[in-house]
Amino acid sequence: MTSPTEPATTAPQTAPDEVRASTRHPLTPPPRRPRSVGILVGGIVGFLVVGVALLLVIAYLGIVLGPPAFFVAGLMALVPLAIVLLGAHWIDRWEPEPIGIRIFAFLWGAGSSIVIALVVDSAVQIFVKAHGGANGATDLFQAVVQAPMVEEGAKGLGVLLIFLVANKYFDGPVDGIVFAVTVAAGFAFSENIQYFGLELADPHATSGEVVQLFILRGLLSPFAHAMFTSLTGFFIGLAALRGGRWLGVLFAIIGWVPAALLHAFWNGSLSFVSDFFGYYVVVQVPLFVLAVVMVVLLRRREIRLTQLRLGDYVAAGWFHAGEIVSLATPGGRRQALTWAAQHRLRPVMKRYIRDATRLALTRNRIVIGRNRAAAQLDEAALLTRLSAERGRIGAAAAGDRAARAAG
Repeated sequence: MTSPTEPATTAPQTAPDEVRASTRHPLTPPPRRPRSVGILVGGIVGFLVVGVALLLVIAYLGIVLGPPAFFVAGLMALVPLAIVLLGAHWIDRWEPEPIGIRIFAFLWGAGSSIVIALVVDSAVQIFVKAHGGANGATDLFQAVVQAPMVEEGAKGLGVLLIFLVANKYFDGPVDGIVFAVTVAAGFAFSENIQYFGLELADPHATSGEVVQLFILRGLLSPFAHAMFTSLTGFFIGLAALRGGRWLGVLFAIIGWVPAALLHAFWNGSLSFVSDFFGYYVVVQVPLFVLAVVMVVLLRRREIRLTQLRLGDYVAAGWFHAGEIVSLATPGGRRQALTWAAQHRLRPVMKRYIRDATRLALTRNRIVIGRNRAAAQLDEAALLTRLSAERGRIGAAAAGDRAARAAG
């Protein structure tokens, strides 16, 4: 039994000076649990907000259009929606973004952006009625100034929220364009339902006019909103290459300006151009081609960045130099997936390629110093997963080598 004046246990031996000097700072980065909980809570709140907003939009459209027109217009709007989402998938092929974030982006565009635009439009309508009513000048103002500024601000806010909350998945301009196009797809989907539904519900509209509207909005210009908002996403993506979240806010404002101007140019042309199809061929088609070229060039940059950063891990022994072709070139990936399918390992190979790409982009975050502590934890988790996936793939590869040697 110990004396009441003596400690119950003996204190540890005092550490040497050099050890105490080395323990002044933690050996590992601070735990991310609080941040993960914050992201989880933010995600839940975010989905609740966009869900409520979408329900409000559905209720509004159902009341204004009536159930029959709303249903038929919804079916018609699925066509341009599918076209735009396929385009977003094509852009996103190299390093696919998490499905949950893309769903949020779509819901923000289809719900929250529409609610913001409707609230502002209602306020403007009340103001106009209180000051003499609508006329040609007010209609032009709403089409060329109000709509572009408000709609691009509302859509761009969704992209900015993704950058602020899910920053680790926002690696550059390509990601910004993917999220922006997805937000724009949702916005255009709800807007197309409104336009198609109003035309269907109009007792004076002919079937030819309905078809013409569908061709103009659904087939000739499904990417209009996507092109506008992608400018905002592009600039936010540039901020992601340079660091902090506040820079993303600044770049979002900078990107909103050309997005709104391009939107205003599109809306204004419908008021001044007599030959729409000639204008479409001469102006809009080249703009669309320019946008596609820009995306292709950005994707090539992303491929080069993947090859460069994976090279760091080759030097450290995590990959063989010959694997870079399979992991970081389009042709090499196709060949690797074909080989994996023959061994019933295609899902594993897809995860291996995806995680290797994510590892390269995580490495880039470490190199440029963007949230380095969190990026280092992500790096460790990815290396662990890649080692497990590599083990399964390596067993099959060893079997192939043994079979070739025996044959």
